[in-house]
Amino acid sequence: MSDEEESGLFSKLIGPKRRWRAYKARVRQLPEPYRATVNAIERYLMHFGAMDAGSAEALFEDVADLFERAAADGTPIREIVGEDPVAFVEALVANYEKGGYVTRERNRLIKSIERAAGEDTGKGEGTLQ
Repeated sequence: MSDEEESGLFSKLIGPKRRWRAYKARVRQLPEPYRATVNAIERYLMHFGAMDAGSAEALFEDVADLFERAAADGTPIREIVGEDPVAFVEALVANYEKGGYVTRERNRLIKSIERAAGEDTGKGEGTLQ
């Protein structure tokens, strides 16, 4: 492996790790109860937020942004997440999962059923946004 190839591989491995560490440092700086809320959202996303890596990284960083602003403004947690935290997180994921494997498989299922039912119009109908 050339030095250039090795450097490219190293930056691919370290880049996401560095980004993750920076995100975690931001979360540690949040005051309670914002930190606990972000940690709970993170834990949920690790189990149920089926997204590609780039989307997940962007989502985590945006969650940190949201809660940093909320903490600075003194916004109550329930004003942010509402009465249904699962619905809140699922709405967040819906904004980021485009390109994720779950979305691709959902779209594949929809298109397969449309074709099987003779409904395929070829206009992209039946795809998830």
